[in-house]
Amino acid sequence: MTKERRRLKLAIQGAVQGVGFRPFVFRLATELELSGWINNTGAGVTIEVEGQAERLREFRRRLETEKPVHSALYSMEVSELDPAGYASFEIRESEGGAKRAVILPDLATCEPCRAELFDPADRRHRYPFINCTNCGPRFSIIEALPYDRPNTTMKRFEMCPACQAEYEDPADRRFHAQPNACPVCGPHVALWDNQGSVVAAREEAIRQACDRVRNGEIVAAKGIGGFLLLVDARNDGAVKRLRRLKDREEKPFALMFPTLAQLEEQCQVPEAEKRLLLSAASPIVLLPRLSTAPSVIARAVAPGNPYLGVMLPYAPLLLLIMSELGFPVVATSGNLKDEPICVDEREALGRLGAMVDCFLVHNRPIVRPIDDSIVRLLAGREAIMRRARGYAPLPLTLSDTGATVLAVGAHLKNTVALAAGPQIVLSQHLGDLETPEALDGFEKAVSALEDMYQASPEMVACDLHPGYESTRYARRLDAPVIAVQHHYAHILACMAENEVEGPALGVSWDGTGYGLDGTIWGGEFLDVDEASFSRAAHLRTFPLPGGEQAVREPRRSAMGVLFELFGAGAFGMRDLAPVQAFSEADLRLLEGALSRGINSPRTSSAGRLFDAASSLLALRQRNSFEGQAAMELEFACAEVLADDGYSFELCRREAPDKSILIDWGPAINDLIEDIRAGTDPGLMAARFHNGLTEAVVAVAKEIGREKVVLSGGCFQNRYLAERTISRLTQEGFRPYWHQRFPPNDGGISLGQAVAAIRAKGGK
Repeated sequence: MTKERRRLKLAIQGAVQGVGFRPFVFRLATELELSGWINNTGAGVTIEVEGQAERLREFRRRLETEKPVHSALYSMEVSELDPAGYASFEIRESEGGAKRAVILPDLATCEPCRAELFDPADRRHRYPFINCTNCGPRFSIIEALPYDRPNTTMKRFEMCPACQAEYEDPADRRFHAQPNACPVCGPHVALWDNQGSVVAAREEAIRQACDRVRNGEIVAAKGIGGFLLLVDARNDGAVKRLRRLKDREEKPFALMFPTLAQLEEQCQVPEAEKRLLLSAASPIVLLPRLSTAPSVIARAVAPGNPYLGVMLPYAPLLLLIMSELGFPVVATSGNLKDEPICVDEREALGRLGAMVDCFLVHNRPIVRPIDDSIVRLLAGREAIMRRARGYAPLPLTLSDTGATVLAVGAHLKNTVALAAGPQIVLSQHLGDLETPEALDGFEKAVSALEDMYQASPEMVACDLHPGYESTRYARRLDAPVIAVQHHYAHILACMAENEVEGPALGVSWDGTGYGLDGTIWGGEFLDVDEASFSRAAHLRTFPLPGGEQAVREPRRSAMGVLFELFGAGAFGMRDLAPVQAFSEADLRLLEGALSRGINSPRTSSAGRLFDAASSLLALRQRNSFEGQAAMELEFACAEVLADDGYSFELCRREAPDKSILIDWGPAINDLIEDIRAGTDPGLMAARFHNGLTEAVVAVAKEIGREKVVLSGGCFQNRYLAERTISRLTQEGFRPYWHQRFPPNDGGISLGQAVAAIRAKGGK
């Protein structure tokens, strides 16, 4: 057993007060020789527990399986933090002051409700809106606080005497369950054709919708947070048709399996991932495919991808559909490209009518669109890639925010955040602000947060980029605006959720961020102290021919890199894939643009450097979705064991800034040499990743900060993240990475809020 001590922080919401939960936790922690504390909060309990890793895992397992009979864990967010040195375990006094209004996320159907759903003797047998105090819709139906039925979309459904009796009985599982309903008094489903005519109702509607899926049709089903598009995942033609109609060329689709057993026939499902799939959050989990079993999944679901994004049915309607079908389905967001997920059936009819064959609708209104969350395991910990259903809007609690701040996030993968009192509340994932519909959804999310918490922001935090729609929105508001540098926001978000104080070295790698000097940053090392930051190091810059067009065409990033190294000679390197990817005429245009600096902004972007390497290895010349080339470079490493890496050289600049430049030139030269030698592409991909990892370690040694914080979209790359974490740990550093909030731009609003609080003098 490892002697290394670790600390877990568990923020638990649920029925955990007045049921013997704190004494139970005290006894369990004491038995396992763990130290720390537990106290009651306005929403549940907070636990900090410290000890050996194996005993902490046992604590988590037994916490859920042996909890007091009358307790219920609605949600549990877990973070691993640095040890605090607690000497014993204690029950602390409850938090004083007024209770905070904590809104729970939408929760997957609990086991007792699942049993009733399929029990022919139960009065809610096959009722698609079954729920209780432990499960069901929350955030998606709340219109205002407090969370009482008149403030939800269930207000139109008057409870029948039987439901009312349950609601009023303290001994009943449905005591004060605000969405409580049954077939007599609650919402119902109907099946519409794609013209809006009713085809069937109630049980028959579900049966006919399943028949349509079996026949290869596309069914739009109204779920908890909006519409899902369902097709048979085994039917390659049906999946390709959905791709064509949704204008989604290659980006992987999410899958829903009827049972865990069927999922395990297609994917590797370690214990930690299994726990995620079965949790109350029930997110999409990224799992490696099994290579030893024949796949029933159509190739068009995730072409060329060794991972599948999978989930289990989490709502009663989905449980009924999947039990009826008995096979996996594609379950993707019901929206058009760059638009929010549809939540209203009439809206869906107008926006999706030309795409789908029928609509399975219901008459319980949805207040706000909420996508499915996406989670993967990184370095043994849960890491949220998209934070939405099951997680939003659970807050991050600080010692004191010191201000009421609205943070409006980034342009891509947008979320918004509200800091008030000791909490920062993040919205659900809102998506890219590329269309009028997306902007409308963004503005509604801002208004909803302010209205829900009755908060009037003293400050508005936004990105430094003047062209972001979120920045323009912030400038129109009647409040002081604080513009926060993009990569600084990334690092502050990671520091906040890991409870890390400066000084620390932040490694912020992504595709694009507006720099303090007006150039495109993206391969940044920030020296962060208690108040601000300095740019300690960055990747060598190179030109991006075509600017934004290079994001869609990795071959352009590669040509920028080659031109930076070889000048006009790059265009004569006809044996290299990116040069071959252009016509003679296009090469002449590129050479002219690069030589004259026309529409070729310089960037230090790590994301674009990954694109360039992918292009050079002939893996991807054009992206059909964001990050595709970098993903394929990561996947190429999967079956390779390589300890050596290409050389990234560190160059110390002269005064006045004395920052470090990481020169990728030697690495690219090594890569080209290997390409010409016919080296295995997987080995070259691994050497490229390994070289970047060693560059991080080398900079960390130069800067001399013990704490190293990893953030930005590049650290969604599992190979890069895990190797960097491992190497930093081996060299005596303390690495930190994201757990509860996304490393990509979905976490930017959190970092912006923290920056604004810092600027005002809060903590």
